[in-house]
Amino acid sequence: MDLGISGKTAIVCASSKGLGRGCAEALAAEGVNLVLNARGAEALEATAEAIRAAHGVTVTTVAGDITTEEVRGEVLEAAGDVEILVNNAGGPPPGLWNDWDRDDFIAAFDANMLTPIALMQAVLPGMIDRGWGRVVNITSGSVKAPVPQLGLSNTARTGLTGFVAGTSRQVAWAGVTINNLLPGIHATDRAVMLDSGVSKAEGIPIDEARKNREATIPAHRYGTTEEFGAACAFLCSKHAGFIVGQNIVLDGGAINATI
Repeated sequence: MDLGISGKTAIVCASSKGLGRGCAEALAAEGVNLVLNARGAEALEATAEAIRAAHGVTVTTVAGDITTEEVRGEVLEAAGDVEILVNNAGGPPPGLWNDWDRDDFIAAFDANMLTPIALMQAVLPGMIDRGWGRVVNITSGSVKAPVPQLGLSNTARTGLTGFVAGTSRQVAWAGVTINNLLPGIHATDRAVMLDSGVSKAEGIPIDEARKNREATIPAHRYGTTEEFGAACAFLCSKHAGFIVGQNIVLDGGAINATI
């Protein structure tokens, strides 16, 4: 299927590895030019080089903390007329409800709610003027089914979801869509971190912790970054113009819900 987005420009945040990289790879395979951002310059440039070599698209890198106004400005300047925005940020650390103070919540809000909102506010006017745009926010399955130990993520990402619910319906008339992808467990560093926590808490090998978690997923495996990226690329395509303000779960059936 031709997704009809060749030659367009996309910002992909937190894209040096994991789900962000999966999205960047999938967009590049469709001929989309990229502006990639992540904190680690070395890993980011290595990813950019690999994508350039594999797909022949233009890839610009801006290393730095996207939660800062300065780095957001550099990313937006590098991108110019942005037609696709993929918001992404690593999740805050797990814990108990009484582990966190106000600073912990502010940090989670900055990374997982306020920064994606700021980027949307920056790019939406241009998208509306041009009559076309795609925004995909990578949130979490915990928005639909809160995970007790992920209270920071539950809170911040749900706030972003509320913003998208209203905003997406205010801009759809202009050919601009905003949707959220809600990943369950995928084979990324985040999964390793969570499995390592279980391994330590329960005194079991990390491989056993992973197998135990996989057993709770109807697909009996973790997701891949490639299939996640493919879903993102479709939401960014010309075929997805009637998908507005949706929260699409990619979790192998882990969330047991009728709707």
